[in-house]
Amino acid sequence: MSKKVYLRCKEVMNHLPKEVKAEAVLKLSSVFVNRQPLKGFSAEDEKKYLDGILDVSPTHQDWPKHTKNFWAELTVPVSFVGVELEIGLDGNKDPLVIMDYIKYNFALKHPHVALTKEDMESNFTKRFYIQDTQRDDVVQNNKIQLSKDADREFIKVSSNTNSMKRILRLMSDVNPERLNSEQIENNLYALKTKDPKKFLRIATDKNLELKAEIGEMVSAGVLRKIGNQVIFIDEVVGDTTDNAVVYLKDKKNSGKLTVMRAKLKELAL
Repeated sequence: MSKKVYLRCKEVMNHLPKEVKAEAVLKLSSVFVNRQPLKGFSAEDEKKYLDGILDVSPTHQDWPKHTKNFWAELTVPVSFVGVELEIGLDGNKDPLVIMDYIKYNFALKHPHVALTKEDMESNFTKRFYIQDTQRDDVVQNNKIQLSKDADREFIKVSSNTNSMKRILRLMSDVNPERLNSEQIENNLYALKTKDPKKFLRIATDKNLELKAEIGEMVSAGVLRKIGNQVIFIDEVVGDTTDNAVVYLKDKKNSGKLTVMRAKLKELAL
């Protein structure tokens, strides 16, 4: 079944005329990893896809040398409009256009190639990206579904100010105790919109209440944080908040948790 993707390059940013830029060609060339040229396939797939491309068969003693030279010399010229690659497979799962399939897999593993234009533009080491409209549609729809899930969870928690406080405390450095209910909801909505994935992860965390309580204790000074470590007086109760949760949920440490909560209550009076 046919499937086409496009290998595109980063726009050349200089003072040359547009017509000159349009004629520019960047080359996706070999790079070396651990003194070996980057390969687009595993050793097993090399035998499958390069058999017939190289001058020797996979059983020949010079096969390793020929495969090494092939990858070392592989270059994909990419013009201003990009390069179309047919990467579809036939009914036997064989590539419809073998060299396009080879170039595509080479590009996938290349350190200068990003999977999206956004990733390329946010990373100065990337000079190319693979445009796959089918994948882009799936990615975009996944983002929509994630946003919808976050919206549904927000509607649930927004009916309870205490629930919103817990999530807000874990999503930001804002102290919700200093805000009124409208400010809490406004701040949390903005954070949910900015990072729905993080919001959903925190809002559905089974340890949300205890994590928020730890955050409240840190704000009040009952606990201290040095880096990621959570400390009670001089004792490290966890190298991370997650570790602190495990510590405080342990029944043998219930007495310390009771003391911490008592101190927090005293400070709130």
